[in-house]
This record gives sequence, C-alpha cells and structure tokens, in this order.
Amino acid sequence: MSTTLAEVLRTFGPDYLNQHALSTAQARAWRAIVACRTPALGGKVQQCDQCGREQRVFHSCRNRHCPQCQSGARDAWRQAQLAELLPVPYCHLVFTLPHALNGLAQFHARWVYRTLMQCAAATLTEFAANPRWLGATPAFTLVLHTWTQDLRRHIHVHALMACGGLDGQGQWCAPKRSPTFLFPVHALSTVLRGKFLDALLHAGQSGTLPHDPATTDAARQARLIQLKLHDWVVYAKTPLAGPEVVLDYLSRYTHRVAISNERIVGIDGQAVRLRVRADNQGGKRTVLIDGQDFIARFLQHVLPSGFKRIRHYGLLSPALKAQRLAAAHAALAMPAANAQAREDAAAFLKRVAGIDIACCPHCKLGQWRTTEMLPPQRTRGRDSVANCRGPP
Repeated sequence: MSTTLAEVLRTFGPDYLNQHALSTAQARAWRAIVACRTPALGGKVQQCDQCGREQRVFHSCRNRHCPQCQSGARDAWRQAQLAELLPVPYCHLVFTLPHALNGLAQFHARWVYRTLMQCAAATLTEFAANPRWLGATPAFTLVLHTWTQDLRRHIHVHALMACGGLDGQGQWCAPKRSPTFLFPVHALSTVLRGKFLDALLHAGQSGTLPHDPATTDAARQARLIQLKLHDWVVYAKTPLAGPEVVLDYLSRYTHRVAISNERIVGIDGQAVRLRVRADNQGGKRTVLIDGQDFIARFLQHVLPSGFKRIRHYGLLSPALKAQRLAAAHAALAMPAANAQAREDAAAFLKRVAGIDIACCPHCKLGQWRTTEMLPPQRTRGRDSVANCRGPP
C-alpha cells in the first residue's frame, strides 16, 4: 500500500513549519489534506440493516489539492467535455513557459499563470481569425499545469482545439492547409513570446510586480535578453486516437494538483520515495527526494486562491456557449443530442464495476443506514499550520 501525501506532511511537517512560512492558500490546502477523511472533519456511523455491522465514514475535505478528493468532479468534467466534442479532428497543443521565469512565478504566481493563459488564448484566437489559416471563431479549452513528474516547477498550458471553426455567416470552416493541421508551431511560439514579454514589460513599468526577483533595471534587461534568445516551446499534435484520448489524459490532472497518492511509494528515513516516468513507453522508476524538499516542491504548486486553471474560449466561451455550439451543430449537420443522464459516483461504480457502495460487503445483503452523526474533532496537533502563514 502506498504512502499518502497526508502522511508525508504529518511526518516532515513539524520541522518544515518551524523554518518556513506558508501563504494563506498553502495553509488552507495543508489543513485540508491532513484532515481529509479523519475525525477532524466529522462524519457518520453506519450500520448494516441485515447483519448489524458498523462502520465509521469520515468526511472528505474537497480541497482541489487533495489527492483523495475530486474524483467525482473529474469524472463529471470529462463527461461534460465529451458531450461538447464536435465531429471533427482535434489538435492537442502545449505552450511552455521558459524556466527563466520560475523565479518570478515564485512571488507572483497569479500574474504569471493568468498572463500565460491569456497570451496563449489570444495567440490561438488571432491565428484562427486569420483567413490564411482558418478565418473563423475557434473552439478550445486550456488547462494549466505547473509541475514535472518529480514535482519541480514546469509551467505550461495544454490546449485541446477543434480543427475548424465557425465563420461570420454561420458556416463551418475547415483548416486551409489540411483537415488536421491548424497553425505552424514556430509562428505560434514567436507570437506567444511577443505577447508575454510585452505584458511583462508593462507590468514592470506599472509596478504590478513589486516582488520581482529581478530588482534592478540591469537584472530585468538581462532576463529580457535571455527570454528573447530562448525558444518558447510550443508542441502541437493531432490526437490520432481521437480527442477522447486527450480528454482522458487531461482529466487525470484537471482536478488534481501535482501528485497522486499512488505515486508515493513510501517514506525512507528522511526522504520520500516517488514513482516517476522513466521513458515515453510507459516505463517507471523511483526517485528519492528529501522530505523537506518534497514538501517545498509540492507547496509551490498550490494555486492562488480562486484561480481557475481550466478555461474555455471561442465557441466554448461560457457567455455564449449554448448559442454558438447550436450554430456549430447546425453547420456540421449534427443530429440533436439526447439528454444525457449525469451519474454520481455511486451510480457509476454500480453500472461499470457492479459495485453498490451502499451494500454491506460483509453479508452482501443489507444496506448501510446512518445511525449517528459524528461532529468534527478540532484539535491542535503537531502538524498545525495555524501560526505559520505568510503573506497572502
């Protein structure tokens, strides 16, 4: 059985908290993760109505950074996205921020993440509007990722984009060069870099980035030169197995941040053993990360409060999505979709795996009935973060 992130925080947390201050978002995520499915959040006592067995079920924290939570929300998100796929090829694009900006992200994560997503969206929208490539309103979704397999900072945005769009006359337009080719990646990279650097220049001039680690004009100029020389990696590939495969890939990360409990092999002395990808063929290997370093790496991926890391654009923009998707369906002569029943986690397990989570696993005849509600047990433990918060 793998070790959990909560166990890592409990084991190495006291020493870490003695030396480091947490942001408000980090402190909130920490408290939620160590309390998840424990008496700290309360729960209920259930009894089988046939054999009389009892069990205690504690509440989940529902924090988006907790590896134990969000599976239901993830499945619901994937189901909703599948319902909105159009019968055209899709392209999977990745926009990566140079590591030279990692220092700025440490102090101004919200600005860096928001600006990258805005610049990536503006770049794709402009290329789509250009008659040379498409000449239409596109349909795409962006998902922000900030981590590598070993939890280092690696800021990038995934885009799932339909190969085509809706023009001003309500007609569907296929890509000009090829049904499966949208835009040249080198041109995307150049435009993305220009937009981001322009935003960075204006933010510096307006005082938006008061904690920029490049504190002098000379340091900022040196960083600018480095960023101009650096290739801003943009990856693009048409998913040959269909957009559903990309959705499966993205859904593993849309409602989880940085790490799953399954990848934490165990605690080895003062270190954490983590399973990571070894090659592109699915091979795995384990790495050993110092416990304090592991916590620091995880915390750098805690998102700013309220930040939306999944965003929809063009035909999928929330303000006009129903109207625009209806027009796209008409242009593509799609049949009217049947109303899809939304399954909750219990119904999904029962249908797919034949598991009824309300059925007693001991006698396999009775149903669990709640007999008592358990109030939260608020305690100040050695892993408390109440006094370790830094600036918001």
